[in-house]
Amino acid sequence: MTTPLQVTTARLQLPVTATDHARGPADAPVTLVEYGDFQCRFCGAAYTNLAEVLRQRVDTVRLVYRHFPIANVHPYAESAAETAEAAGRRGRFWEMHDWLYEHQDQLDPVHLSLGVEQLGLPPDEVGAEVGRQAHADRVRQDFVGGIRSGVDGTPTLFVNEVRHDGGYDLADLLAAVDAAANA
Repeated sequence: MTTPLQVTTARLQLPVTATDHARGPADAPVTLVEYGDFQCRFCGAAYTNLAEVLRQRVDTVRLVYRHFPIANVHPYAESAAETAEAAGRRGRFWEMHDWLYEHQDQLDPVHLSLGVEQLGLPPDEVGAEVGRQAHADRVRQDFVGGIRSGVDGTPTLFVNEVRHDGGYDLADLLAAVDAAANA
């Protein structure tokens, strides 16, 4: 006797809320949720393409970023995520997000502090928050939500709550966004 193969599509288990970090119109027909790791080079490649998707589909796409630091491979990923949260507490999440991806090779504590300062944020305050892990619960909440949604690596993208198993090059992302917008 054989058992038929059952294929299921991974779905986003935690819906997007007002507490998520989002770029783009709230009423956009397509919501992309990214689970990312600031030290992951593949996330760095996806960052550039996602920015271009937002530029080319300005009224169509909202991008939501959730943390998924893989600390056993990327030693600075958790502190980078907490730094982004500290910046977010000051209304500057996306500026810090962009800086982190544009300086992936400079995420050690000294360079991270310089990046915080470059953005006009108080490096001592942000450093103290990261040092005492003031934002660890938020990062952990994103991570656990990712696990529940079937995230097993970074970047993992969901298009309108359905896991995108295609590539993250620009053509693949635009095709996925256009298909979701026309569905």
